[in-house]
Amino acid sequence: MESQFVSKVRKSAEQSFASGLYCAESVVLALAKAQGVESDLLPKLATAFCSGMARTCGTCGALTCAIMGVSLALGRTQAGESVQPSYAAAQRLIREFEQEFGARDCHVLLGCDLATPQGQAMPQSTSTWPSHAQLSSLAAQRQNIAFEANHSPCLHPCNIILCPPISCQRDAARKHLFR
Repeated sequence: MESQFVSKVRKSAEQSFASGLYCAESVVLALAKAQGVESDLLPKLATAFCSGMARTCGTCGALTCAIMGVSLALGRTQAGESVQPSYAAAQRLIREFEQEFGARDCHVLLGCDLATPQGQAMPQSTSTWPSHAQLSSLAAQRQNIAFEANHSPCLHPCNIILCPPISCQRDAARKHLFR
């Protein structure tokens, strides 16, 4: 069963996508908002990741910005900190995304090259576009499962940046996520 937290993020990504924002923009906005971060800069930061890395047939923008959400939750703030929590969560997210959809590249997922006029018209003229919304939604959902596993309730003021691993007794959640 989907948690309220995951459901809220999924719906937020879907609403942003339905409003005209693209996959990467929708996912990064939803994930950042869920972590208490709101800024007009977020969709700008994500725009070039949309459409398979700026229509180059690259990695799906929903996936790349879900990885940004992982980094927002688990990334480093100082050079001496470990990259392992962020890397492990991102690697798991990528594996699960590929298992679910069979690929990570936008042109494979959508069945068209968005760099061509035909590819740009295709999502609007076929049922491919709703499945693109699904990609955005699932990427947000998968990232939030990782986020939720690392955000067990605590009294420490850690709504944006995670508490250090020992201070909030999150070792069990971390061990589960990074096994």
